[in-house]
Amino acid sequence: MESHYQTEAEIESVVHGLESCTTGRDGFPHRKHLAVAVCYLRNATVEQAFEKMRTSLLGFLDHHGIGREVYKEELTRAWINLVQSEVERLDPNLSPVAVTNAVVGRLGDLDAVFQRYPDNLALQPERKIIGK
Repeated sequence: MESHYQTEAEIESVVHGLESCTTGRDGFPHRKHLAVAVCYLRNATVEQAFEKMRTSLLGFLDHHGIGREVYKEELTRAWINLVQSEVERLDPNLSPVAVTNAVVGRLGDLDAVFQRYPDNLALQPERKIIGK
């Protein structure tokens, strides 16, 4: 398993950077989205994690002057559901760092959600990824 994160503090720093908007406009690539999703899901229900991710992403967009039109609620919900599915497949005794690394390793491909939820393919051409 590839090791993207070494400590929980590293993951918490990613979450804090998003929530406080101290992460730069181009400093929040897909893999960091996944780490935040895992963290949110670890501490909340799927719906609560979705709401928290939505709020954080919209705050980030607003702070950096990025138009909200790049945010796709269906896509965020699909990713949260996909991350939750991956978490449920893992050994429940794994550490938060190991779970995060496993999810990032498995879902690091941006197209994973479109493979799992083909109905969202309509969103694919217009999606804009901040920080790729």
